[in-house]
Amino acid sequence: MDFNDSPEEAAYRQQVREWLEANAPKARVGGDPEGGDGMAASKAWQAKKAAAGYACITWPKEWGGQGGTPVQNVIFSQEEAKHPIPGNPFQIGLGMCVPTVMTFADEETKKRFVGPALRGEEIWSQLFSEPSGGSDVAGARTKAERAPDGSGDWIINGQKVWTTGAQFSDFGIVITRTSLDKPKHKGLTMFWVDMKDPGVEVKPIHQMSGGSGFNEVFFTDVRVKDSQRLGAVDEGWKVSLVTLMNERLAVGGQTGAGWQQFMEAARNTPGLDGGSALKDGALREKLADWYVQAEGLKHTRNRTMTALSRGQTPGPESSIGKIISAVQMQELGNTAIEMLDQYGIIDDPELASLGGAFHFSLMFGPGLRIAGGTDEILRNIIAERVLGLPGDIRVDKDVPFKDMPTGR
Repeated sequence: MDFNDSPEEAAYRQQVREWLEANAPKARVGGDPEGGDGMAASKAWQAKKAAAGYACITWPKEWGGQGGTPVQNVIFSQEEAKHPIPGNPFQIGLGMCVPTVMTFADEETKKRFVGPALRGEEIWSQLFSEPSGGSDVAGARTKAERAPDGSGDWIINGQKVWTTGAQFSDFGIVITRTSLDKPKHKGLTMFWVDMKDPGVEVKPIHQMSGGSGFNEVFFTDVRVKDSQRLGAVDEGWKVSLVTLMNERLAVGGQTGAGWQQFMEAARNTPGLDGGSALKDGALREKLADWYVQAEGLKHTRNRTMTALSRGQTPGPESSIGKIISAVQMQELGNTAIEMLDQYGIIDDPELASLGGAFHFSLMFGPGLRIAGGTDEILRNIIAERVLGLPGDIRVDKDVPFKDMPTGR
């Protein structure tokens, strides 16, 4: 593992720093990117990055990128995080959806969508999870059937859930069931859809954190043209794998208050003996665990950066980042609020410790443990692909989808 930039990487980092110093916002505008000012600020910042070639650094120059390396993309993200930039409602679209469109759509479709998405003019969402399947993407029951008029169009009916950003998305990619006679992984087809279609109904899910980042999405007789299909009919699982591989790199990482903020709060909070809560042995033990986890995550990211710098493809170790950070986020928030005692009841950002960051960690953590794959799914990935353990027994591998038990 190499902790240092190569001379070329160091020069690129300096170039990025100078550009950000001259162009990055000096103060954050708005909180939730859904809001008017917040969304406007996000779109303006995205457009500015796109004009300079920093929006999607690894994309080819003909599509608005720099044709750069993955490590250059990481360097820009590291430096950008040092500035009070607005929220990023484009992460899922540019990290997962549009790359899938670029891989499987025809040239006309790519020309229509890639540029506007890159410039922040249009937002995309990923419609995979369903109430009956959750993280089992291949268990999708949303149907796409050929229109009866012989036009070749498709009619989509069904429901998706936990769709991030659907309420402000313009377009989305959706995985559907097109064959009941094949096993679940072999009867899927993916399409891109207009999220403003009258047959698409989006219902935000109110989370206990106070936000509504996740949504239910209902499809009622949504008609799509065959040209909106991504990949071959009944081969949607192969298309989904491209999306999910990108997802592992686009979702994850540290969010919310960390061990440093906890230690500072503990130092200034009275303990049971009247001294600082930081003197409590049990509390210090937890703090030490969080520090070790944070260092492990940092070096795991360093390993990924080293692989990228050498032109290698990072492995499934990227799944480690989210499963560790999301659990830590929830545990740290809970412990901090308990430590604050009655003061911990107050979650008003104007009055609460760290502007309510601990409350946000506690309330948002459970949702983060679902997004981008549940803890259980990620543990399976790590066990099978990192540790080389035997895979789960799949008794439904060769069973036609129509013959699978439904629990009824």
